[in-house]
Amino acid sequence: MSGKDQIDLNNVPAHVAIIMDGNGRWAKQQGELRTFGHTSGVEAVREALTAAGEIGVDHLTLYAFSTENWNRPLAEVNALMDLLVSTIINEIDSLKDNEVKLTAIGNITSLPDKCQAELQKGILETANNQGVNLNLALSYSSRWEITQAISRIAKDVDLKNLNPNEINEAIVSSYLSTANLPDPELMIRTSGENRISNFMLWQIAYSELYFTDILWPDFRKEDFYTAILEYQTRERRFGKTSDQKETI
Repeated sequence: MSGKDQIDLNNVPAHVAIIMDGNGRWAKQQGELRTFGHTSGVEAVREALTAAGEIGVDHLTLYAFSTENWNRPLAEVNALMDLLVSTIINEIDSLKDNEVKLTAIGNITSLPDKCQAELQKGILETANNQGVNLNLALSYSSRWEITQAISRIAKDVDLKNLNPNEINEAIVSSYLSTANLPDPELMIRTSGENRISNFMLWQIAYSELYFTDILWPDFRKEDFYTAILEYQTRERRFGKTSDQKETI
C-alpha cells in the first residue's frame, strides 16, 4: 500500500516548507561534481510538487538558494543560476498544465538579470493558476528578511504611517516576504542535518519539523508522503496542554 493511501486528507498541512539539502554529497557519492547533484535534484522537486498536488497541499516553499550560498565557489554559483533559468524555461509548460502557481521570496534583485527575467516571466504566466503555489526562496535568509522588515517598519513609523504602539505579531508578519502566505505547518529537511539554516525563523515558530537522512536528489513522492504521515501523528498544542486541546 502506498503511503498516499494512508494519509488523512482532512489533516493535510496547507503549507509545507522544504530545505533541499544533500545535493553536493549525493554528487560526491556518484563520483561527480557538486553541480551534477543540483541538476539531479530537479527531479526531486518534480516529485515533491506532484505529491503535494495529489494530496491537497496549497503552498510548497522550497529553500532553493540562501543569501549565504553566494559565498560558495563562483563556478557553483554560476551553475546554480544557469540551472534556475533553464529549469524555469523547461518546466513552465508543465506548471501551466498542472495549474501550478509560481511565486518567489527573497532578495530577488540580487539575482542575475537573466534569472530575474525568466523568474518574472514564469510568475506572470502562472499567476492565474489555481493549483499548488510553488514558492521559491531565492537569495533568501530569515535574518535578511527580518532585518528588511524592521527597516520598513521603522520607515513607516518615521513617516507617521504606523503607530509604534500598534505593532504586534500580525503587523510584523505583514512586513515579511511571506505576508500573503500562511505559516508552514510542516518543515522538512533532507540529508540528515538537524538544523534550520536561517530559514523562515519567524514563520516556523509552531511548525512541525521533520528530518530525514535521504539526500535531496533521492527524495521521491513516497518520502513526501512519509513526512505527511509523521506530521499527522503529532499533537499540535500551540502552548496548550492536551486536556485544553480536547475541550476546544
